[in-house]
Amino acid sequence: MAATTTTTFSSSLSLIPKPNNPCTTKPLSLLPKPFLKPSPLSLSSSSPPPPLLVHGVSQYFSSGEHSLPSFEDGDEKPREECGVVGIFGDPEASRLCYLALHALQHRGQEGAGIVTVSNEKVLQTITGVGLVSEVFNESKLDQLPGEFAIGHVRYSTAGASMLKNVQPFVAGYRFGSIGVAHNGNLVNYKQLRATLEENGSIFNTSSDTEVVLHLIAISKARPFFMRIIDACEKLQGAYSMVFVTEDKLVAVRDPHGFRPLVMGRRSNGAVVFASETCALDLIEATYEREVYPGEVLVVDKDGVKSQCLMPHNEPKQCIFEHIYFSLPNSIVFGRSVYESRHVFGEILATESPVDCDVVIAVPDSGVVAALGYAAKSGVAFQQGLIRSHYVGRTFIEPSQKIRDFGVKLKLSPVRGVLEGKRVVVVDDSIVRGTTSSKIVRLLREAGAKEVHMRIASPPIVASCYYGVDTPSSEELISNRMSVQEISDFIGSDSLAFLSFDTLKKHLGDDSKSFCYACFTGDYPVKPAEVKVKRGGGDFIDDGLVGSFDNIEAGWVR
Repeated sequence: MAATTTTTFSSSLSLIPKPNNPCTTKPLSLLPKPFLKPSPLSLSSSSPPPPLLVHGVSQYFSSGEHSLPSFEDGDEKPREECGVVGIFGDPEASRLCYLALHALQHRGQEGAGIVTVSNEKVLQTITGVGLVSEVFNESKLDQLPGEFAIGHVRYSTAGASMLKNVQPFVAGYRFGSIGVAHNGNLVNYKQLRATLEENGSIFNTSSDTEVVLHLIAISKARPFFMRIIDACEKLQGAYSMVFVTEDKLVAVRDPHGFRPLVMGRRSNGAVVFASETCALDLIEATYEREVYPGEVLVVDKDGVKSQCLMPHNEPKQCIFEHIYFSLPNSIVFGRSVYESRHVFGEILATESPVDCDVVIAVPDSGVVAALGYAAKSGVAFQQGLIRSHYVGRTFIEPSQKIRDFGVKLKLSPVRGVLEGKRVVVVDDSIVRGTTSSKIVRLLREAGAKEVHMRIASPPIVASCYYGVDTPSSEELISNRMSVQEISDFIGSDSLAFLSFDTLKKHLGDDSKSFCYACFTGDYPVKPAEVKVKRGGGDFIDDGLVGSFDNIEAGWVR
């Protein structure tokens, strides 16, 4: 790759808001007007046409090659939809973006993409189905030159048609080209899309992110970052987004701050945005701060500038980032994820003690909480379950069915640890209860005398609409059964959850800044559409054949 000089910044960090978030105190004076149903679009020069999505150097696969089977036997956890990265001012932006996405792989394993801006100010993009290491190699990264880039990893449902929904998206419109990567979920997506289509917009995907590009294209606000603000004012729900144009990198976080987004800087001055600090650590960028809820950060050759999107006095950050989604070595919402989970385990040991011989975890997300439980209870922690990290998305099951096949592929009990023992097993959550019942059965088959389940979160009783893939409320076992009934269902000798009141007490003054909708059903932003899971699991229809209702068959009024 041709060597280029590193961009230097004439501005200092004094341009960046310091710990007091200005978006909680004052609105931007140029905030756009509330969204009204637009008049029909014309083709005059004063009205921009709808954007045309392009995919540069995207890689495409045959319909059969990546038809991903349903591998949900033993994998019922809520899933974070996405992770995003943005880099400005480094001659190896694409390679750094690739590494940062690798660090965020836990946030999405079904698709990945990178967009860079070449020295000729052309947006180049490569997207593909699979893990980051499967989508990119040396030759593909060579096709992504430039000093700034954005990247995305995505969780989605099976099927080759999902490729068109892999981000980042790139659009061309009359003012140039723009790329976007989005983590979150827009609860008013269907209404926005219907209005845009009524006025001539043509959609190429079934992703809510594409709505943002159309709104930017039809905005009459100036300058560019005001078009982003204009578009975001129309959005409801969760969004942490990074945008790239021919000369700018922009980071935006919704006013509630549902999903995390952090900012760091490399030693050469390059600015980095990422969903978690673990991505900064891998590429040797120093963590500086979060992107504030309701903030727009614009990075260009003149430095970093901050603007307020919309003021909001009470952020609602996703508590599940600390329970399950984020890596333990990340700092999320200003708190250590490791320390949070360790304390959750300590609380469980204090409030729900039980006589036991060994404490084990359901790996990997239950490990830190189990360490906390063991430390507080004075009982040794041991690896009673070994997780296989080499299970792919496909598998061949023998003709004679193996009970709990999916769980056994992933988790192997250690008989020497379990046999004849009273076992406390710590997990992060229970969703439908099917996986927990299989794990309990696995432990008993390995000789455990007693199995006591401890869950390092309160019971999940409601679906999430802010970027987390969860079943419908009707499928959530804690919404249908008492704790004792769940214990009977999964076959444990006892069961206890983290107390919701104790969780809030632990968070102290910050407790009002978190979203607990999955525990309470009290939604900070009321969903305009209700997500319905079909077929007992993760459903989304992203085909484009048939009526609009067929396209979005997973959403109902």
